[in-house]
Amino acid sequence: MRQKIGADSSLDAEKQDLILLSTAISNGDDLAPFVRRAFAAGRPDTLLHSLRVFSRSKDTEIQDLCRSHFHDFIAAVDNLRSLLSAVDSLKTSISDSDHVLQSVAGPLLASLDAYLEARRVSANLAAAISATRLCVRALSLCSKANTHLSSGNLYPALRAIDELERDLLHLIPSSTMQCMLHRRIPAIRAHAERAATRAFSDWMVQIRVAARGLGQLAIGRASAARQRDEDLRAKQRLAEEQSRSALVRSSCSYTLLPDDDDDLSSSSEVVVDLTPLYRAFHIHQTLRLGDRFKKYYFENRKLQLTSDFQVSSMTPFLESHQTFFAQIAGFFIIEDKILRTGGGLVSRSEVDSLWETAVAKMVSVLEDQFSRMQTANHLLLIKDYVSLLGVTLRRYHYIVDPLLEVLAKHRDKYHELLLSDCRKLIAEAIAADKFEPMLMKKEYEYSMNVLSFQIQTSDITPAFPYVAPFSSTVPDCCRIVRSFIEDSVSFMSHGGQLDFYALVKKYLDRLLGEALDGALLKLVGSSSLGVSQAMQVAANMAVMERACDFFFRHAAQLSGIPLRIAERGRREFPLKKSRDAVEGLLLTLLRGKIDEFMLNSDSIGWMADDPPLSGNEYSNELIIYLETLVSTAQQILPVQVLRRVLRGVLNHISEKIVGLFLSDSVRRFNGNAVTGIDADLRLFESFADSQAHLFADSEDSGLNELKQALTEARQLVNLLMSNNPENFMNPVIREKNYNKLDYKKVMSISEKFRDSSDRLFGTFGTRGAKQNPKKKSLDALIKRLKDVS
Repeated sequence: MRQKIGADSSLDAEKQDLILLSTAISNGDDLAPFVRRAFAAGRPDTLLHSLRVFSRSKDTEIQDLCRSHFHDFIAAVDNLRSLLSAVDSLKTSISDSDHVLQSVAGPLLASLDAYLEARRVSANLAAAISATRLCVRALSLCSKANTHLSSGNLYPALRAIDELERDLLHLIPSSTMQCMLHRRIPAIRAHAERAATRAFSDWMVQIRVAARGLGQLAIGRASAARQRDEDLRAKQRLAEEQSRSALVRSSCSYTLLPDDDDDLSSSSEVVVDLTPLYRAFHIHQTLRLGDRFKKYYFENRKLQLTSDFQVSSMTPFLESHQTFFAQIAGFFIIEDKILRTGGGLVSRSEVDSLWETAVAKMVSVLEDQFSRMQTANHLLLIKDYVSLLGVTLRRYHYIVDPLLEVLAKHRDKYHELLLSDCRKLIAEAIAADKFEPMLMKKEYEYSMNVLSFQIQTSDITPAFPYVAPFSSTVPDCCRIVRSFIEDSVSFMSHGGQLDFYALVKKYLDRLLGEALDGALLKLVGSSSLGVSQAMQVAANMAVMERACDFFFRHAAQLSGIPLRIAERGRREFPLKKSRDAVEGLLLTLLRGKIDEFMLNSDSIGWMADDPPLSGNEYSNELIIYLETLVSTAQQILPVQVLRRVLRGVLNHISEKIVGLFLSDSVRRFNGNAVTGIDADLRLFESFADSQAHLFADSEDSGLNELKQALTEARQLVNLLMSNNPENFMNPVIREKNYNKLDYKKVMSISEKFRDSSDRLFGTFGTRGAKQNPKKKSLDALIKRLKDVS
C-alpha cells in the first residue's frame, strides 16, 4: 500500500511539472530554469518526456485549427501564387533596370573609386608634408642650437632647445628622431651648464686681479679728494690770515670740484666686466638652476675673500698693506655693484655677512700688526690708508666704525712712538748745533727758516746776507715740532672724530714740555756750554717763545679750530724750565767770569795812604768786559733777557764788593780803601746808566733797574763814608737809605773799618787829642749792633 501511495505522489508531481512547463511555454518565458533544475536533479529524461507530452498535446490543437481554417489557407495559397507571378515579372524588370544601371554607373563607380584612392593618397601626402615640416622645423632649431653652441652663445642655444622641447618634441612623428632628441637635449643642457660654470670660474680668476686695481683706483680717488679738501682748507686759512688785504680778497676764488662719484666699475682705468657672471647666472636661471648657482656663487666668493685675507709672512706688512686693503675694497665695491644690478644674485644679508667677516679679519690683522710696529711713520702710513679705505667703503654704505675704533685705540701708542722719534731728532739737532748765529745768504733760506715759522720780529725782509739772532737749533726744532703737529693731526683726522684739537694740544704740550724742554735742560746740565754758547741758547729761547705761539696756532688751524678759540686756552711758555735754566747757566758763567776778574782785587790797598783816583784795576778790566759783553749780547739777546742778565751780573758784582769787605783776607781797611771802592761803584753805576735805554719800555722806566742791582754795595759804601754811621740804627733813615744792608754784615764790616789816624803806634801822637766824631759814631754803631745781635 505504501508503494501505491508513493506512485500516486510521483504522478502528481509530474503533472504539476507539466502544467508549469506548459504555462511557461505559453507565456514565452525562458525555459532555462526548468532545464537547469532537471539536470541538477539528475532527471533530464523527465523533462524531455514532459516536452514530448506537451508537443503531442499541441499537435492536436494544430490539427483542429487547420480543419477550422482550411478554406482560408486555400485562398491564401492562391493569392500567394498570383503574387509569385507578379514578383517574377517585377524581378525581370528589376534585372533589366539593374543591367541598365550597371552599364551606366560602372564608369562612375570607377571614377568614384579613383577619387577615393586619390583622396586617401592626398591625406597621406598631407600627413607626410606636415610631419616633414615638423621635422624640418625641429632640425632647423637643432641647427640653430648647434650654431649658437659653436659660437659660445649658450642662452640662444638653450632658448632654441626649450622651444624644440616645448612645441615640437611631442609632435615629431619619427620615433627615431624623438629618441635622438630625448638623448641629446639633456646632454646639450649639461654642456651649457658646464660651459657657464667654466666661464664663471675664469671670471672669478680675472675679477680678483681687477678687484685689486679697482680698490687701488677707488682709494686713490678718495686720497685725491682728500688732498683737494686739504688744499682748499689751506687756501681758506691763507685767506683768513690775509683777510685784511683787499687785493688778496679780490684775487682769491674757490672752485668746488664735483664729487667724483662715478661708477668705478665702468672706469677706463680698470676693466671690471660683469657680463660673464650675469651670463652664467642667466643661463642657470634658464636651466632652472638659479638657486643652486646663487649658492655656488656665494660659497666661491666667500672662499675667495678668505684667500684675500692671507697676509704673507715673507713680506713686511708695510709693503703689502696697500695691496691687502685695496683687494678687500675692490671685492666689496664689486659686491655692491652686483647687489644693485645682479637681479637678485646676492642679497643684502649675504653681503653684510661677508662684510662682517672682512671687518673682523681686518681688525684682527690691524691689532696684530700695530702691536708689533715700533716706528710711528709706519703706523701713520697704514692708518692713512685704512682711513682712506673707510672713506671709500662708507660711500657704498658699509659700516667702517670698527676699523676707526682700532685706529683710535692705538692713538696713544702712535704718539708715544712719534714722541720717541722726535726726542731723537731733537737730540741730534742740538748735538749738531755749534750755537752760533745762523747766516742766511738767500731769501729762500730766510723764508724757509724764519717766515715759515712766523718767528720774524718785523714784516720787512732784511738785506742779505742776514745774520739771524738764533742758531740752527731753532729752525731744526721748529721743523721737528711742525712735522709732529702735522703727523698728529693727520693721525687724528679722518678717523671719525671731529673735534680733536684738545688731543693734539695735549700731545703737543708733551712734546714741548717733555721732549724739547727736557733736551734743552739736558744740554744746560751737560756743562759743555761757554758764555757765548749759553748766550746763544738764551737767545734761542726767546725765539722759541714766538715759535711756540706759532705751533699752537698751526695745530688749531690744521684741526679746523678758529684761532680765537685756540687763543683762549693758551698756557704759559712750555719751555719755561729750560729758559730759566739757560738764563741761570748764563748768569752762572758770567758770575764765574766776574769772579775771575775779582781775583785781581788782591791789588786793592785796604790801608792805602791815598785813594785811587780812577778806581781799582779790577773794576776797569771788568767794565771793559761788561761793555764787550753788552755789545755782543745786544745783537742776539732780546732786551728782556739782556735786562735780566745784566741785573744778575751787577747784582753779583754788588755781592762781590760786599764780600770783599767781609773776606777773611781783609782784616781791616781805611777810608781811602772805601773811597777806592766808591770810585769802582761809580764806574759800575755809570755803566748801568749807559744801558738805561734798555729799560725805555719798562713799566718802571722812572727808575734805573740796573743801577738798583748795585744798591747793597752802594748803601754799604755810603754808610762807611757817612759822617754819622750811627744813623743806621734809626729805623726811618735805615728804611730810606740802608734797607738792603744786613745787621750782621754791617757789624762785621764796621769792626774792620779803621780811620787813618788809627795806625800802628798812631795813638802816641794823638793821646790827649779830641776823638774823631765819625769814629765815635762808628764805635757807637758797632756797640749797638752787638747789643742787638
